[in-house]
Amino acid sequence: MNCQKARAFCHAYGAPAGATEFTVRWHPDQIWGDGEDLHLLHIFVDADACPVKQEVYRVASRYRLDVTLVTNSWMRVPNERWIALEVVEDEFDAADDWIVEHVQPHDIVVTADIPLASRCLKKGAHVIGPTGKPFTENNIGQAIATRDLLSELRGAGEITGGPPPLKKRDRSRFLQQFDDVIQSIRRKHPFNST
Repeated sequence: MNCQKARAFCHAYGAPAGATEFTVRWHPDQIWGDGEDLHLLHIFVDADACPVKQEVYRVASRYRLDVTLVTNSWMRVPNERWIALEVVEDEFDAADDWIVEHVQPHDIVVTADIPLASRCLKKGAHVIGPTGKPFTENNIGQAIATRDLLSELRGAGEITGGPPPLKKRDRSRFLQQFDDVIQSIRRKHPFNST
């Protein structure tokens, strides 16, 4: 990777504009590429009302992965170099738009937002819902259709209330699925130092 590409890449992942020196914590498990197109595995969390942030921190810490929480309002996050909080404007879909703009192929997005999941899948990202359900090219169409149907039923007053609260088994399934996705990415894109 030439110096100009490396500098642009680091700026895209948080180095201040105009910086000539910066520290980047890279670990072999995070990096893949052919020397020209280097990429760090990154986790993006649609953080507004995300019930599994603690689980994301725990797994990301174990694998030494960076996490960006994207939200419309400030929230407290652990004081760790590898956790970033991105507060976007309080406009419709501003957080979704920010995530889609920054996500790269093979990054991981944690969201319950089905349209956001669909947009991220189109960019080659892996998407997991807070209950551990992976969104894939094979199931996103059905998820969108179900969402639209439930929205119509709610609009007609046939259904009231939101999704059920997250249960312990949902958290366990999320942790297992999250770990499986990371392991799958690492198997498909092992670090090659040669």
